[in-house]
Amino acid sequence: MESGSSGLKKRGNWHHQLDCVLSLIGYCVGLGNLWRFPFKCYKNGGGAFLIPYFTCLLICGVPLYYMELSLGQFTSRGPVGAFEMAPLFKGIGFGMVIICWLCCIYYNVVVAWILYYLYNSFSSELPWASCTSSWNTKNCSNFKYECNKNGNEMVGYECLSNASDVDRANAPKVKWVAASEEFWKNHVLNQTSGIAEFDGFQWHLVYCLGVAWILVYFCMLKGIKSSGKVVYVTATLPYVLLIILLVQTLQLEGAMVGVEYYLTPQWNKLLEPTVWSDAAQQIFYSLGLAFGCLMTMASYNKFKNNIARDAVLVCTVNCFTSVLGGFVIFSVIGFMSVETGQPMSEVASEGAGLAFVVYPEAVVRLPGAPMWSVIFFLMLLSLGLDSQFSMFETVTTALFDKFPRARSYKPAVVAVMCLFMFVIALPMVTRSGIYWLTIFDTYSAGFSLMFLCLFEIACVVYTYGVDRFSGDIEMMIDSRPGLAVKLCWMFITPVSMTAIFIFNMYNYAPASFEGQPFPLWADLMGWGLTLLSILMVPIMAVTEFATTEGDSLIQKIRNGLSPSPKWGPAEPVDRIDYERKLNEDADLDSQTKPEMGEEIRETGENSKQVPTSSYV
Repeated sequence: MESGSSGLKKRGNWHHQLDCVLSLIGYCVGLGNLWRFPFKCYKNGGGAFLIPYFTCLLICGVPLYYMELSLGQFTSRGPVGAFEMAPLFKGIGFGMVIICWLCCIYYNVVVAWILYYLYNSFSSELPWASCTSSWNTKNCSNFKYECNKNGNEMVGYECLSNASDVDRANAPKVKWVAASEEFWKNHVLNQTSGIAEFDGFQWHLVYCLGVAWILVYFCMLKGIKSSGKVVYVTATLPYVLLIILLVQTLQLEGAMVGVEYYLTPQWNKLLEPTVWSDAAQQIFYSLGLAFGCLMTMASYNKFKNNIARDAVLVCTVNCFTSVLGGFVIFSVIGFMSVETGQPMSEVASEGAGLAFVVYPEAVVRLPGAPMWSVIFFLMLLSLGLDSQFSMFETVTTALFDKFPRARSYKPAVVAVMCLFMFVIALPMVTRSGIYWLTIFDTYSAGFSLMFLCLFEIACVVYTYGVDRFSGDIEMMIDSRPGLAVKLCWMFITPVSMTAIFIFNMYNYAPASFEGQPFPLWADLMGWGLTLLSILMVPIMAVTEFATTEGDSLIQKIRNGLSPSPKWGPAEPVDRIDYERKLNEDADLDSQTKPEMGEEIRETGENSKQVPTSSYV
């Protein structure tokens, strides 16, 4: 980054602090809050899951969130420049940027799916409302639903008004498939049987992916100046729509059954390690830790902004949204269970199955179905774009921090980046695209996130030092982190993260899709994605070590683990205060630490012996 006020001016700041807070909320509150948390909650003990969930929030989530915001705001740099505190650890920042880049590629494919559903929602009849389309099969469950609705009985593939026992005995057993599932699998994805069978593009998804990247381009064209305005809509609109959906879904028949299923505590689950691991992972991914996005957004703050307040506020809003979203989702699942006669365990699902199959199937049974479909997918679009904006901004900030002159060509650079990511994502909009996306989703930000997070703690806490880092925070907000936060940074959080990392490695299973394992080459490719970010740590450490000055191996290591001249506030006024503080601390140390070996002895009737050294 260019030093001096002119360099900072070119980099820019948030126009108003609310821009940053809304951007943080928009980044953290994403699709996972709606389609992952509710499923994790019911699966891991219902209401009892909230105990490990909020415990992990307090001992891991909030402390790490506070740490990353502090790093970004203090240095006014993204993840690549934030680790100048110990240059041998620079690879952490590069690894974070690579994770964001990989996630940007596949996340916009999900946005493309949402756009296609939103487009199809603007119709008098939703295309997944019936079984009369070309992609439907004779197993479409709407045939059975309409038959039973009219008081008849579906026997095999026939709808009979007076079915006999003989008819039932001779009828074939049919595995019914929801019309929304056939629309999803046979039309939207038109998926093949395996990852190696591309079998052409799904052109409607190619067009939607192009629209998604055009949206990203125009919203990110001027960086935070444009995205900071967009988030006033994209970060707040989901809450308006979520409340509208909540009011509607709670009135559905069976909604309370679903809510009860969602929240009924199973206390015995608290003794299972998997429950605590799932809670920690949900907090970790939901808050977006170790992606570098938090540092990036905080780097555009004013130096004196109260990041402690922001950290607590955003973490609270994020968790509240997850719990609130659970009421909406399980009201729908309860309604579907009553409507279809299926048990809750068969209706409940997570991820794409929930967003693109279960909820669309429920919508068609509501009065004014297209309107509710528009509201739901507009909400998903807002959630998806917010997270995408933050990840994309992290990648561009890293690039412009590393090459400041590139800011003069920002429109062209952003256009090239969008086009490049669009091209890389094209295999994900072929007929085998869902398999490629699953590989990216599983391996891009799994073990690598935990790995980078542990090294981040090692760098900030054990190398740079908690007291020194607390002093830097004090410069910004005029108060040091409390004892509880320091204890989490030094002991509780790293121990918890290490335990989770080991547990996940022990229970690792290769990626699969709908129970179908991937071929070996696909798994190896996935691990290649994981290693792209992990290997940046040793590669950058070796690179920095080779260029670090020092007469001996030990001296080069010491210099590599000491703050570089680039470390510190970027604003000249704040940097002067920082350097003055360093000089005052050095003067104080020289006054309170006599030279090594000096001894003062007083003899006499009340003599005392006071040995002193540079360690006193």
